[in-house]
Amino acid sequence: MQFIRDIYAAKLSAKKPVVSFEFFPPKTDEGDRALLEKHIPALAQTKPDFCSVTYGAGGSTRDKTLHIVDAIQQKHKLTALAHLTCVNHKRDEVGAVLEKIRLLGCKNILALRGDPPGGGDFKKTPGGFEFASELVKFIRAQNNFSIGVAGFPEGHIANKIGKHDDWQRLKEKVDAGADFILTQLFFNNADFFEFRDYVAGKLGVKVPIVPGIVSILSAAQITKFTQLCGAKVPQSLRAKLDELANDDEACAEFGIEYATRQCEDLLRAGVPGLHFYTLNKAHSTVKILKNLRLA
Repeated sequence: MQFIRDIYAAKLSAKKPVVSFEFFPPKTDEGDRALLEKHIPALAQTKPDFCSVTYGAGGSTRDKTLHIVDAIQQKHKLTALAHLTCVNHKRDEVGAVLEKIRLLGCKNILALRGDPPGGGDFKKTPGGFEFASELVKFIRAQNNFSIGVAGFPEGHIANKIGKHDDWQRLKEKVDAGADFILTQLFFNNADFFEFRDYVAGKLGVKVPIVPGIVSILSAAQITKFTQLCGAKVPQSLRAKLDELANDDEACAEFGIEYATRQCEDLLRAGVPGLHFYTLNKAHSTVKILKNLRLA
């Protein structure tokens, strides 16, 4: 399996975008089967450059995360990115998880502060990490991994100071040893461009800054998602979602069209890749990639 930093370097040299997918560990056995036997195989046929797997609040899905990472790498021969958070983890526990990841042959970690189980404010675990930058530095000392971090084009929802302060925190993560940045989802490309120009221009961050894209499946679903992550829904988009609120099929088709246009604009602006939040479904992401001629 490859280091993801090398994937970005090779694709940059070839002037091609990196395509990556994100999955989350399902809560049910039926969800496990659908993801592993249907959706990942369908998405694997598009030949993505890597796939990432989220890590439940407080490490609640750790074993499932590692199981999916292993399946992606062993069955589908794709490079995997394992998420890892600071929540409820002491340093020695993080070290043990990193060793498990290494033994699976996974060379890539997305280092996150993470969200506490059940919501609420983040609290440092005694003997653990308070900031994602500390986790990045700890992982970098192992010298076995390529490390990614999260960026927030509209600022992190928990940062009460504002987005520019949040973007400074991102620079600290890169300075600590991060190789690439995957952003939170957004619907207004202007937010991403402002974020990228500030982080790369004013703050001097040189690593790849990769936009995160989600294809809307239903009006209710995206309302819930944006409330959790703090992403804004532009007024024109909200009006369309309200119009389609009672027709999930039509909403999903509109979501494909909207995300395709969003990606076309981002690719014209020279982004190094596209990171798709698949929501553990194949159809929309496959269709978008076909529209973009990237499948």
